Amino acid sequence: MIRATNIHKSFGDAHVLRGIDATFMEGKTNLIIGKSGSGKTVFLKCMLGLHDLDEGEIEYDDRRLSQLSVEERRKLRLELGMVFQGSALFDSLSVEENVSFPLQMFSKMNASEIRDRTNFCLNRVNIENANSLFPAEISGGMQKRVAIARAIVMNPKYLFCDEPNSGLDPKTAMVIDELIQEITYEFNITTIINTHDMNSVLQIGDHINFLVGGKKVWEGNKEDVFHTDHEEMANFVFSSELFKKVRRAVRSE
Repeated sequence: MIRATNIHKSFGDAHVLRGIDATFMEGKTNLIIGKSGSGKTVFLKCMLGLHDLDEGEIEYDDRRLSQLSVEERRKLRLELGMVFQGSALFDSLSVEENVSFPLQMFSKMNASEIRDRTNFCLNRVNIENANSLFPAEISGGMQKRVAIARAIVMNPKYLFCDEPNSGLDPKTAMVIDELIQEITYEFNITTIINTHDMNSVLQIGDHINFLVGGKKVWEGNKEDVFHTDHEEMANFVFSSELFKKVRRAVRSE
């Protein structure tokens, strides 16, 4: 579990995060949603320790980030998996080399163990016979699955996903959502997803935090979304006519 308490962060005169309290549950897909400029990305980077806080605390299973030594922070980073918005694969490395890179850098596995773990993770994200291909030779959806395989190769306790569906068609985006949720449940990971994809909210939103102007103004799950009376939240999620019709149908049942 990850807990954020009274998080404040400013850049010059811009007060980006304004006292956010949030808890991210183990074994769940925890979503952070909000309009552009709401503070989603800054909040995610604060939890990763990439931004120093002006005020507040981030706790990883009762380990306070601000109180960790350099060595303790290094060990914590080995428990974190990250899926970047643009996949962030190394263009000059093959699929297999991309996934095995963290193991080569940070594990004590021998070559055979690294190969076995890499292939296990590739198989888990449903990629076969692509080990020797390079990122430019595979589709955007496959690149995202390779990025997920790389993120879980170190068997992380915490998985962060920054706009994992960015640039994907709706069908592929749903496949990626389902894969992330399956992995979360299967390996009992604390997963945090920063997204603007409303399909993700309604499909895999085990727990949702809605940010407006650097403040958390609503939280709940995907079922709560349909029944919320929070006008700003409802307008944000159900902005399209299709989603409005779905909401009306659910609320009338």
